[in-house]
Amino acid sequence: MTSFRERNPFTLGIAGSLAIAAITAATFYYEELPIVGGGTTYQAEFGEAAGLQENDEVRVAGIKVGEVTEVELDEDHVLVSFRVEDTWIGNQTSAGIKIKTLLGRKFLSLYPIGDGEQDPETPIGRDRTVTPYDVTDAFNGLSNTIDAIDTNQLATSFRTLSETFKDSPSHVRTALDGLTSLSKTVSSRDDELAELLRNARSVADSLAESGEEFQTLIDDGNLLLAELDRRRESIHQLLVGAQELGRQLSGLVKDNQGQLSGALEKLDKVTGVLQRHTENIKASLEIAGPYFRMVNNTMGNGRWVDNYICELVPENREPCLPPQAAGGGK
Repeated sequence: MTSFRERNPFTLGIAGSLAIAAITAATFYYEELPIVGGGTTYQAEFGEAAGLQENDEVRVAGIKVGEVTEVELDEDHVLVSFRVEDTWIGNQTSAGIKIKTLLGRKFLSLYPIGDGEQDPETPIGRDRTVTPYDVTDAFNGLSNTIDAIDTNQLATSFRTLSETFKDSPSHVRTALDGLTSLSKTVSSRDDELAELLRNARSVADSLAESGEEFQTLIDDGNLLLAELDRRRESIHQLLVGAQELGRQLSGLVKDNQGQLSGALEKLDKVTGVLQRHTENIKASLEIAGPYFRMVNNTMGNGRWVDNYICELVPENREPCLPPQAAGGGK
């Protein structure tokens, strides 16, 4: 057998390059592999993307069965590619882009029907696809419409109508006067209304950008509620046990109320005696303190005892000094 060193380096280089290229291709297109990727890829035509993005969910009857793989423009329509797994797609299947959250996330909803299976090479036509009504786009359109309105001309129109119908019955004049007041209000608040709508659009855009964070927050809240629901029985047993413990403690106190009452009365008497003799105890401690301190100083030299006798020698006429200064005998 030829050793590794004796092999042709050129051949080894080509084989290694092919192996690296194969691994790289498998890494980028692993989802397309028949075993690793799995699932079948279909396509659907829509009049507009309506905010649908790559990696958004594909659902059938509310159950996730796949995800969107690509959203691209194909001439005058949008071509959406999606992959589903273990799901039958009929040749009359309809598709719709639905709103997943209030923050603008979308998902692709499928309604699989038909008497045969959908051909993966044939896209679902626009006659079988629908797009949602987007509230954010509606607000943006309203803002642009308001900006284009000539509010002064609108106010003039309302005033003209009011003057034209001034001889009409009272209730008609009242209604037109109200319209005139409304027009004046709209005209005087034109800048404020435009600013309000611009701010509303900014808020809507910010919420749409934070859709992932809000979705994560909602998912975490669902997990917490699910965990609490799973542990509901344990929490119930804990509360029942606490209630039973309180009942047992109440019965214990009730059964031993006589003994506890006598013990508390005696304890109160002992406390009263100690309170009355507080001064005596304090004086005793003040007297005993110097005595035991002196005894400790006297007996503090092991087996020796210190002592001092004042004025034992007649020539000693000096006042008696403390033992620490005069010294002592052993």
